[in-house]
Amino acid sequence: MRIDKYLWCTRYYKTRNQATEACKKGQVQVNGQIAKPSREVFPSDEVRLRKNQIDYQLSVLEIPPGRVGAKIVGLYRNDTTPQEALQHQEIQRLAQSYYRKKGTGRPTKKDRRNIDDYMDGGD
Repeated sequence: MRIDKYLWCTRYYKTRNQATEACKKGQVQVNGQIAKPSREVFPSDEVRLRKNQIDYQLSVLEIPPGRVGAKIVGLYRNDTTPQEALQHQEIQRLAQSYYRKKGTGRPTKKDRRNIDDYMDGGD
């Protein structure tokens, strides 16, 4: 099975086109070599891919017949991504939400005055 199709079938990418683009950009490696989208993948191959600033590592257990459900993806791949990489993503997510909650937009004029008063020491 092609590597782009395999990554789509095992739900690493939402569309096959996204998986193909990742391969073209050199973000996917099979057994330590950068893989083109048409590269065949076989059981026991080691795959590394970079997605959302995380380096995923997985080993191919079997070739799926097609796109599989999220509950049975584990039958076709073994995810060996280090736990530190996943924790790094969580820290980044928390750091972004620390400053402003998502969806609140720019500070209003009143918010800006309150921020300035707080920074000046509340004079």
